[in-house]
Amino acid sequence: MTALADIEAAARRLQGIALQTPLVQSAALDERQGGTLLLKPECLQRTGSFKIRGAYNCLRRLPADVAARGVVAWSSGNHAQGVAAAGKLLGIRTTIVMPEDAPATKLGNTRRLGGEVITYDRYTGDREAIARAIAAEHGRALVPSFDHPDIIAGQGTVGLEIVQQATALGLQPDLAVIPCGGGGLTSGVALALRASWPDIEIIVAEPEGYDDTRRSLMTGKRATVAADTPSICDALLTTAPGELTFAIMRQHVAAGVVVSETDVRRAMRLAFRELKLVVEPGGAAALAAVVAGHVETAGRTTVVVLSGGNVDAEQFAAVQLEPA
Repeated sequence: MTALADIEAAARRLQGIALQTPLVQSAALDERQGGTLLLKPECLQRTGSFKIRGAYNCLRRLPADVAARGVVAWSSGNHAQGVAAAGKLLGIRTTIVMPEDAPATKLGNTRRLGGEVITYDRYTGDREAIARAIAAEHGRALVPSFDHPDIIAGQGTVGLEIVQQATALGLQPDLAVIPCGGGGLTSGVALALRASWPDIEIIVAEPEGYDDTRRSLMTGKRATVAADTPSICDALLTTAPGELTFAIMRQHVAAGVVVSETDVRRAMRLAFRELKLVVEPGGAAALAAVVAGHVETAGRTTVVVLSGGNVDAEQFAAVQLEPA
C-alpha cells in the first residue's frame, strides 16, 4: 500500500513540474458557512487539474525500455491531459482512450499536448478493455487513471501542500472535503493529511448516480453503480472505486455525500463570483457539498479541494447566466 514516504518521493520528482497551487481563503465564504474554508484550487494546476501529478510520477518511474515503447491510458479527459503532458516532457509516446462526448477542451488539449486520442461511446464501450487491447498489441505500458501506487502517490502531493500551507497559516483543519471519482486523489490526499492530523475528518463528494464510493464506505465492500445516468460531472463518472484506492479510503475516509447538478452549478457560480476561479463541474463537487449544506462547516476549519477547471466555454457561460 502507498505510504507517506512514497508521496514525499513523488513530491521531489514533481519539483519544477507541478505547480504548488495556493490555499485560498474568502471572507465572504467564511461568513456564509460560519467557519473557516481553505480552498485548494487545482484548477490552476498545469493542464488544469491535479492529474499531472500522478501521471508524471508514474511515467517518470517507468524503466527506460518500457518507456521507449510508449504508454496507453484511459480517461474522461483530465488524466488524458496529464498523461499527454507528462509524455511530452519525458519524450514518451502516449495513447489515450477517451469518451467521444468528452468536453471539446479536454479532447483538444490532449491532442495539442501530443497525445494520440482514440474515442469510444461511454455508455456502450469499455474504455479499460480498449486500452488493454491496444497495450497488449503494441507492447506498451498501461497508465491507469487512479488505481496505481504511483498515481496515488503523485496525487497525494496535493495533501502534502495542504499540510504545509495550513501549518504556515497557523491552522489545523477539522475536515477535508474532496471530489471523488475512482479515488486516486482522495486516497493520496487522505494519507498525507492523516499522517499530520490523525483526527481530521475526510468526506468525499460524488455526483448523483455515481456515489459508488459512498456506498462502498457504508458497507465496507467495493460497490458498483450503473453507468447509465447522464451527468455534467464528466470527470467523476466512475462506476466503482479502485481496489487500491478503496483499501486506503476504507481506513481514512469517514463518509461520502451526494451532490445534485443544481448544487454543482451553484458552486461553479460561487467560485467564479467570489473567488474569480473557473472550476469545472466535477472539480466543484466538494464546494457544492459544502455550500449545499451536505457537510457541516459551522465553527470548523474545512479544506475544500477544487480538483479541476477544464470546462467548455459554452457550458461555463451557460451556468454563469443561470439565476443565482
